[in-house]
Amino acid sequence: MTNKKRPDLIREGERLDDLQLGGLELIQNPGQFCFGVDAVLLSDFARVKPGETVLDMGTGNGIIPILLSAKTEGKHFTGLEIQKDTAEMARRSVLYNHLEDRIDIVTGDIKEAAEIFRPAFFDVITTNPPYMLAQHGLTNSADTKTIARHEVLCSLDDILRESMRLLQDKGRFYMIHRPFRLAEILIKMNAYKIEAKRLQFVHPYIDKEPTMVLIEGVRGARSRVTVEPPIIMYERFKDGIER
Repeated sequence: MTNKKRPDLIREGERLDDLQLGGLELIQNPGQFCFGVDAVLLSDFARVKPGETVLDMGTGNGIIPILLSAKTEGKHFTGLEIQKDTAEMARRSVLYNHLEDRIDIVTGDIKEAAEIFRPAFFDVITTNPPYMLAQHGLTNSADTKTIARHEVLCSLDDILRESMRLLQDKGRFYMIHRPFRLAEILIKMNAYKIEAKRLQFVHPYIDKEPTMVLIEGVRGARSRVTVEPPIIMYERFKDGIER
């Protein structure tokens, strides 16, 4: 990857964030939704084999395809994003990092993903979807942050239905979500023929309830799930400092 920088790709109000990974940087707008630790956790949890193709549904600023391009030997990564401005910013991050040969950002609706990519079949699908139901604490349904956090433009059913249609047989599905919706998630995954195979809970502290859950599913697989050791984000020390 060439190190030639492209300052012309940065717009007013935007910033460059160092991803601490192979010199990669991400263009973000602090006034919009910026990626969090959940995207990093998902990119660590997802297993992408050499030569595989990956679709990231609701890619936002493109953080997950960009991270996976550095962490795995996947052949090609595609990010699908419905918000035009956000997708355009993601494309500029791809160009800034000189990853245009490995990553495509497509503007489109998750609800129409199977039509957009037909007849493509992916080895892996990843998604960091809105965690909250559409009616939960909504204020402005058109706000970028609201769209990222609430099921305004797509639902869990939309994601799973289109994933079932786009995954190859035995293709893998990776998602990070909130534990309070886990029962619903597992039931719906099974209904869409994506069998849960691996779960990992994320706790803020060892003595606190999990705040996130990482899920791996396999299209058309048999029923058998493994719960991996939990991720503990922080430790408390006697000096009161978190590490």
